[in-house]
Amino acid sequence: MPFHTKPLEDVLDDLQSTRDGLTTSEATARLDIHGPNELSVGKETPEIIKFLLQFKNFFALLLFVGGALAMTAERMEPGQGNLYISIALLAVVVLNAAFTYLQEHQSERIMDSFNKMLPSMITAIRDGSPREVPVFELVPGDVIILNEGDRVPADGRLLAAKELKVDNSSLTGESEPQLLDADKSAVNALESPNMVFSGSLVQNGEARVLLCQTGMDTQIGSIVQLTKSTKSTETPIHRELEYFIKVISFIAIFLGVSFFAVSVAIGNGVISSLIFAIGIIVANVPEGLLPTVTLSLTMASRRMAQKNALIKNLESVETLGSTTVICTDKTGTLTQNRLGVNTVVLGGQDYALDDTRITTAPDIDRLLSVMCVCNNAYLTDDGFAGDATEGALLLYAKNHVNVGALRQVEELAEQPFNSMTKRMIVVADPGNGAQAYLKGAPEVVLAMCDRIALDGQEYSLTKDRRADVIEAFRDLAGRGERGLAFAIRECQRNEVPEEGYVFLGLTGMIDPPRSEVPEALEKCRSAGIRVIMLTGDYGLTAKTIARQIGMVGEHGRVVQGDELSEMSDAELQTLLRDEPEILFARIAPVQKMQVVQALQANDEIVTVTGDGVNDAPALKNADMGVAMGLMGTDVAKEASNMVLMDDNFATIVAAVEEGRTIFDNIKKFIAYILTSNIPEILPFIAFVLLDIPLPLSVILILSIDLVTDIIPALGLGAERPETDVMKRKPRPRGERLLSRNLLLMSYGIVGMIQAAAGFFTYFVILYNGGWQWGQELAISDPLYRTAITGFFASIIICQVADVIICRTRTQSVFTVGVWSNKLVLFGIACELLFLACMSYVPAFNTFFGTAPLEGWHFLLSVPFAFAILLGDELRRVFVRRGNPFVLRWLTW
Repeated sequence: MPFHTKPLEDVLDDLQSTRDGLTTSEATARLDIHGPNELSVGKETPEIIKFLLQFKNFFALLLFVGGALAMTAERMEPGQGNLYISIALLAVVVLNAAFTYLQEHQSERIMDSFNKMLPSMITAIRDGSPREVPVFELVPGDVIILNEGDRVPADGRLLAAKELKVDNSSLTGESEPQLLDADKSAVNALESPNMVFSGSLVQNGEARVLLCQTGMDTQIGSIVQLTKSTKSTETPIHRELEYFIKVISFIAIFLGVSFFAVSVAIGNGVISSLIFAIGIIVANVPEGLLPTVTLSLTMASRRMAQKNALIKNLESVETLGSTTVICTDKTGTLTQNRLGVNTVVLGGQDYALDDTRITTAPDIDRLLSVMCVCNNAYLTDDGFAGDATEGALLLYAKNHVNVGALRQVEELAEQPFNSMTKRMIVVADPGNGAQAYLKGAPEVVLAMCDRIALDGQEYSLTKDRRADVIEAFRDLAGRGERGLAFAIRECQRNEVPEEGYVFLGLTGMIDPPRSEVPEALEKCRSAGIRVIMLTGDYGLTAKTIARQIGMVGEHGRVVQGDELSEMSDAELQTLLRDEPEILFARIAPVQKMQVVQALQANDEIVTVTGDGVNDAPALKNADMGVAMGLMGTDVAKEASNMVLMDDNFATIVAAVEEGRTIFDNIKKFIAYILTSNIPEILPFIAFVLLDIPLPLSVILILSIDLVTDIIPALGLGAERPETDVMKRKPRPRGERLLSRNLLLMSYGIVGMIQAAAGFFTYFVILYNGGWQWGQELAISDPLYRTAITGFFASIIICQVADVIICRTRTQSVFTVGVWSNKLVLFGIACELLFLACMSYVPAFNTFFGTAPLEGWHFLLSVPFAFAILLGDELRRVFVRRGNPFVLRWLTW
């Protein structure tokens, strides 16, 4: 039998303890058995091992091999520049590993935040007297003393309590502080008034508690264990980058090994063939890709921060763009979280908020007195302090009476509101005898009444009159208003009556929807994103709000928490698949994870919102976890990928648009980066097969990949969204960053044009300098240096055209504005400046093995650049017109 349902003496026997606690020696012995009272969130793997694991991906291994080969070539034939190549390649590997390690290190902070919920010292009874004890030394059987402001250090059974109110909201989601009682219990342990739980906060009163469970055996410990066992969902962009790396690495290895063998077979030396293999590998691997992706995601996260969305995991920026379902809370996210009285039902009449007739309505004075006296909130200069519902009542009463004067009563007893009783009673004497003031859920208050106030008179509460009250309450709920009932009766000073009240009336409260939410929902619909409400509110209220904002229609399905708990996983998956409009009401925070996992089993990419400790597993398990910045707990924020600083649903939709844009933009700069691979690879193939001087050195390839391509690629990462970004369906899980069409465009068309420009310039310079086919040239020969500089210049000039065409996938460049992306323009300027330095600065000539070019040399590749610009502009025209051939083969 659980601790909360057993007789207290049996619990003491089970724990081998007494009401005076343990002796120091017994506590020490138990500490050895049960271990310290702390949450097991330790890091199992040393940090150095985690860092070293970042070197196991294909890019890292491939670049390591390239660096090792370059170092080998340097030892066999010193002075050929291979040392610098080796250092550059190894530096790229280390930088990429550092980026990845820092990102993964962030996710571990989720576990550390649980421990922040526990205090460091607490008063415990040891050897018969109270003393301050470190929390981690507490053991089952200890007796502790709790006072107002203490955070409960472990789960325990109340021995004695005096007006003890505890805030369990971080565990249960229940916003009202719970009044606890050592002599009462409930079936559910979390709702049992005789129990306190680790991590909850004492808001009022004092108590003696017998600790039953400590450390990982507590309720919060079970959540920690669930969160630890919940595997973080791999982001779509991470999967795509892994796939991209594998494909490119395979191509690089295959070409490197194949042409090394070919080179040796046709009689070239091992050293020259090794250098050739290094060149093939280096040319195939876009060394600057991962840093560029990381920096682009960082820029996107900064843009989102300006829209009140704080991204914690960079890769999650793109996950938003893949989202197919958003599971959202109602209060504060879809609504304004500003509860206010909207309707008063008094004497069978409905009065709107601004209806002045209510000032002369019979019994308004008694109704206002219950509102003010049966209330623990208080007015302040800027509104109120306390519970939102009670504060709203005071603000309403303030418009009709002097609240302070009305509350000048002698309070005799109080039974606060809790989730079990669903009502609050205050016994007070306003000066003319004791009165019991009652407020609570309409069905509860109605059951405690036997009379009703109508037209200034009191009548028996007949069956028909009860039906009228129930109908009035249903009307309020049908308008999305939260109903609250009020009653009063005379009583003795020493009693708290449970019946015999006079029913006074109802208030209908509403938390109005945010004005921007309907437009955001319409964007979701046009973007093919389904939105599902998950709320703890009543089903009728939730559906009414959902209909007001356009989330569901008249026939939308409402699933209650009790119904959900009886469903199997297969039944829930079928329900979610078959019901186009559905919302979940009266669900516990732990049920969110059940819904999330069912959606994921249906192959959906799920974004979910949450704010409590119990939401942490669902937030972590979701493809994208979104925590509330204003109302959320620290644990929820740590478990999430994104924090909404304004708790606004429209902010999520704006972030989805940014996520879709970043996927498009990553695809754009991958297309841009890959294009230069062909003019980097073909020179080495031509060197072996055509027996010509090597048209491009490895050091020049690295300068393209790590210098000239980076800033324009970042510019593409900052490109503004195209006009149709929120009119497309979510991208399918099978859509690749590296698609067949992207490879065809980058390698087969644009890359070939660039290579043609490079070879054309290279051979024109050679033949103009008197070179003849078959003639060998030393790497120090001025003609050879000029020719390879010309090849390099051709790639740069064509890459300028390439970055311009990569700015849009379907729209004309002139539509988005040629000058609109300042970072791309800055990148082009940097490319051209670097080209000028490579050609005309002596220090660059010495280091890179280049030589000055004449003016006409630069013009040789310009026609090829114009061909790239005009050809792709024509392609986009056919895309917009829906040409089947272009859509199938030339759209990436």
